[in-house]
Amino acid sequence: MTELDAFLRSYKQLGKSPKTIDAYQRDLLVFVSFLIDLSDKYLPEQKESLEAADFYQAWLLCNQFKDWQSVLVDDIKNFVGYRMQRGIAARSIARQLSAIRSFYDYLIIEGVVSNNPAKQVKAPKQPKPLPKSLDVDLTQALLDKPFNSESWQEVRNQAIFELLYSSALRVSECADLNLSPSLDQLQDGWLYVLGKGGKERLSPVGKKAKQALELWLKIRFDHANIEERAVFVNRFGRRLGVRSIQKSLDKRTLETGLPTKMSPHRLRHACATHVLESSGDLRTVQEMLGHANLSTTQIYTKLDLQHLAMVYDKAHPRAKKEKSI
Repeated sequence: MTELDAFLRSYKQLGKSPKTIDAYQRDLLVFVSFLIDLSDKYLPEQKESLEAADFYQAWLLCNQFKDWQSVLVDDIKNFVGYRMQRGIAARSIARQLSAIRSFYDYLIIEGVVSNNPAKQVKAPKQPKPLPKSLDVDLTQALLDKPFNSESWQEVRNQAIFELLYSSALRVSECADLNLSPSLDQLQDGWLYVLGKGGKERLSPVGKKAKQALELWLKIRFDHANIEERAVFVNRFGRRLGVRSIQKSLDKRTLETGLPTKMSPHRLRHACATHVLESSGDLRTVQEMLGHANLSTTQIYTKLDLQHLAMVYDKAHPRAKKEKSI
């Protein structure tokens, strides 16, 4: 029995699914075919299109390869580069590289090789998928759902949800808000946010969010510990945690009957998406999300707040001014 066949059999004995074993076999076929220069003949771009007879023949030829110790790090790097040149998706290449690593780990255990060259090769970076956007109607349904104004927790939650959408906050940024300096410029429609890596920014606060936040602030001191600086507090009077915000949002989503999974990050992404769709101003969206490297002084000296406010007021569905009658 060859090393390749023995490796696959060992995975079968470990209880791996037939689907997983088949995937490893195909990935190793791709790799060994490259090593013995059979790629063009046996590996069309859609490897699943190989006829059973061709696959079997290719596998027999690959099984003739024995010199695993001679495979170098550069050989595997060249394989990754070759697959990238052929336009193979980064995810597929990463999976193939994982199969090679696992195979070499097996060869080390069996005493066939002394090292695993695949462990020194990094998989190509995979593009991060964007969060699924939330259309305006579903967002409005979530935020406009009537809530019990006699419940201080629901008043608090409404302010949180409005802020997440209005100001494109990360959930951690929302939980970290303090009475000062976070709310020092609230009356002017701005929220001071300390983001990732200690980066500071001013985020706009829409009319609906400001109203909800002010309603919460009227009763906050009845439920917060005297020394607590957090804007949002839990039933113990201490800073509200990220997990509690997620649970509250899950509950609101269920009560609203939305046909989708909700998360604080989806509200943040929805804000950015809706402003960009309405304004086409990517620069403004980048500033709202806090992706620009701006300090507090840079915000005042380099960022055109008046322009940002104008674009935001026109574009954000819940920041638009009410029409006078």
